[in-house]
Amino acid sequence: SHYYHLRKILVKQGDRVRKGQTIGLVGSTGRASGPHLHWGMEVDGTFVDPIEWTRYEF
Repeated sequence: SHYYHLRKILVKQGDRVRKGQTIGLVGSTGRASGPHLHWGMEVDGTFVDPIEWTRYEF
């Protein structure tokens, strides 16, 4: 998963996270017009639509 424009990151790569755990705080870093979360996903090196992954129960 990729999370952009965060004000603060609360976990590091490789950490195990739990459902509902806060992993970062929304911000407006970089070229952002205001506070928001830019969320992306990559599977085997290819970017995919993250909405497709919200249909699965993990």
